[in-house]
Amino acid sequence: MDLTPAELTVLGLVIERPQHGYDLEQMIEQRGIRQWTDIGFSSIYYLLTKLERRGLLHVPDAPAAAKSRRVFHATAEGREVAARTALVLIAEPRPAPSPLLVGVANLPLLSPREYARALRARLARIETRIAAVEAARQAQASVLPPAAREVFSYSLSLLEAERQWLATRAEVPDDEQD
Repeated sequence: MDLTPAELTVLGLVIERPQHGYDLEQMIEQRGIRQWTDIGFSSIYYLLTKLERRGLLHVPDAPAAAKSRRVFHATAEGREVAARTALVLIAEPRPAPSPLLVGVANLPLLSPREYARALRARLARIETRIAAVEAARQAQASVLPPAAREVFSYSLSLLEAERQWLATRAEVPDDEQD
């Protein structure tokens, strides 16, 4: 793969609209991008610099002062690499590490009661997360580009599927678990 998911996310946002690091941070925060990728605030400028060095981004009118805001633009090569990487990520299913599955694989360490309580606690957190993602989606519904709408749709679908699974697994009352 040509780009890491974090690099592709940053490059894709710049392709969507040329911007500087602070604008990227605002967009990442507004769209809830940290819900599905690892991009810390401090890594945005690192990623921008890395993409610029690779020739995937450029700053057409670089400011004279180093501290000035530099507006990044995608290069033609950046657009090509981003499109190629996006196609691979969409077309090829890959295993995604899941801490939940690691915990479930270690059920012999837990009592049935502990497991049921943990499932109910996770279910409550998933429901809170669904509400937060849905609120973020609705708050921006009129300005979201199609790609962001798809990300929200897919994210909510995954959360709903997990909620459904958890609801069926967490149904057994504590007193029936022993």
